[in-house]
Amino acid sequence: MRHRISGRKLNRKTSHRMALLKNLAKSLIINEQIETTLPKAKDLRPFVEKIVHSGKNNNLHSRRKVFSFLRDNILVNKVFDVLAKRYANRNGGYTRVLRSGFRYGDAAPKAIIELVDRDVSAKGYADKKRVEEQKKQEDEQKIPQDNVVKDETQIKNKEKNQKQIDDKSEEKKQSPSSIKKEKDSKD
Repeated sequence: MRHRISGRKLNRKTSHRMALLKNLAKSLIINEQIETTLPKAKDLRPFVEKIVHSGKNNNLHSRRKVFSFLRDNILVNKVFDVLAKRYANRNGGYTRVLRSGFRYGDAAPKAIIELVDRDVSAKGYADKKRVEEQKKQEDEQKIPQDNVVKDETQIKNKEKNQKQIDDKSEEKKQSPSSIKKEKDSKD
């Protein structure tokens, strides 16, 4: 009998299961809404609720405890600065699990887990920021086509000039040796 045993094993060993929950918690805190399977979402709920509740106690012990789960100072600061202020008047119930149909491949029930009163702009913000930075770098690295054409013509002209210089130097080298060969053939 499984009396007084809570949680699911999710077909994983303890270390793998804890790593999964920590990664899901990181994603949920960053994006404030994620989609996963229903059992994972149900197991993630108390995990994240404990993290957010610890964020309301702004002391060193709580920060270290949250850091032990998240392993990222940026996320720890978000929990203590943003989420703690947002949920200051709420006594628990910081997350919401919504069923979202079934997965196409194996018909596993899916769910959306989100923070209550979430910031809608937070979802995908890191990806949007990364894409904008890549575009800026590409724009800086782009060279106008006119300059490229000018550079190509300059390179061709330099190659032609170098070729002419090489040909002249070869002719000079060949002329004294050809004279010597002609003298030897006459003798």
